Amino acid sequence: MLNHIWLALIVIGILTAAGRDIHEVSQNSYGNGIPWMLQIESPQTISVYGEAVETSLRVPRRQLQLHFHETAAADAVIPARVNLTHAREGVAVLDVTGDVPQQFKIMAEALGSGETLTARLRHRGSGWEAEFDPVSLVYLKKVTNAAFDIAGVAVQIAIGLIGIMALWLGVMKVAEKAGLITSLARIVRPITVRLFPDVPADHPAVGSMIMNISANMLGLGNAATPFGLKAMEELDELNTKKGVATDSMVTFLALNTSCITLIPATAIAVRAAAGSSDPAIIIGTSFLASLTATIFAVTISKLLARVKMFRWDRSEAE
Repeated sequence: MLNHIWLALIVIGILTAAGRDIHEVSQNSYGNGIPWMLQIESPQTISVYGEAVETSLRVPRRQLQLHFHETAAADAVIPARVNLTHAREGVAVLDVTGDVPQQFKIMAEALGSGETLTARLRHRGSGWEAEFDPVSLVYLKKVTNAAFDIAGVAVQIAIGLIGIMALWLGVMKVAEKAGLITSLARIVRPITVRLFPDVPADHPAVGSMIMNISANMLGLGNAATPFGLKAMEELDELNTKKGVATDSMVTFLALNTSCITLIPATAIAVRAAAGSSDPAIIIGTSFLASLTATIFAVTISKLLARVKMFRWDRSEAE
């Protein structure tokens, strides 16, 4: 089900980006094919041909309105390096990192240069005509680039998690083999008897649930999953109406989903892999949030078990 949700979100994102791109193409939002008429600030500084000179280009607001279809309050002055090949032609590299219209930054990003825009210059009358490369598929490119970037980040985080997951999975396995889980089950028996009254205290499901809860308390969701599945299979052995969850199964699911987290090891590892300066700072807030969620989830599951519409007669199943 979750895979279908992710697929739907991806499809929606692609269709939305394609729709925006189609709209911009129909409106020619970046003025493709329309020459820009602008002036070079301090034109006397670019008299040396074949040498790039630092200067600025002034783009009249009428030109901004013509190309971007938006009202401009003033002319745009953009830092640039101008290199004239001869008196009437040249190339200008515009620096779009500063206070320039946002559309120029979008154009630079779409063309792959990021911080600069390259324009071909031709002298026309008292000014200069500038021509940029055509800009298209802006949002589809953003979606594609973001997908590749996030995929790379996911791989880096996954590799960073290998060590800590191997450590804690090993610790959990040692605890199971050493009988620590059995001892822990005896200690928490008064609690499990109240939470799961229809599960015998010595049933194997109790041990699996303890393993699951212990892993969740350490923030090891991946390690807890196999124990949770095993616990559900063993709880289903006590189920007299297959296909319908018992009260204990519902309570365990609520407890598993919202379990108290003492040490959010996985979250700390993810934060450390992402370069956090203090990855363990979330311990206190994680504990309070998970404690509140656990109390609420278990309380709701017990209250709903008393509501007639959520109950079924086991005597009929037998």
